[in-house]
Amino acid sequence: MTAETPTRRTVLTTGIAAAGAAAGAVALAACGTDSGPSSSSGGGSGDTVAPAPSGTAVGTISDVQVGKCKSVTVNGQAAILARPTESSAACFSAICTHQGCTVNPDGNQLKCPCHGSVFDALTGAVVKGPAESPLPSIAVKVDGSSVVTA
Repeated sequence: MTAETPTRRTVLTTGIAAAGAAAGAVALAACGTDSGPSSSSGGGSGDTVAPAPSGTAVGTISDVQVGKCKSVTVNGQAAILARPTESSAACFSAICTHQGCTVNPDGNQLKCPCHGSVFDALTGAVVKGPAESPLPSIAVKVDGSSVVTA
């Protein structure tokens, strides 16, 4: 058998795919993993973003209605603060796991304006692709009336 000579298109496509994979690996290297979901993080995805120092203010519990969410910034990064129950809070990265666009709160969902992915605003779970992975959770806890990083 003889090997086929790659076309210019094949070489370019492979190079672009490799560069994208390398960039993704670098971005993911900044992310850690969590030993599992906790009642205070609310994420349940097992993935977390680079942590902010413990006790970093995210917002106040009264800033968000029960069952809703809002955009916030945590440690200089776009995030979503959600309030699943009267006394709990959850927080997620606002960066879509598909191609890195910032998701926007829309009722009880988070919508990516770039490719149409939809996430559950209270859990970060994928509701509709093309994203296949949930939004990484940010560990938070309710401390009095404040929501702070855990």
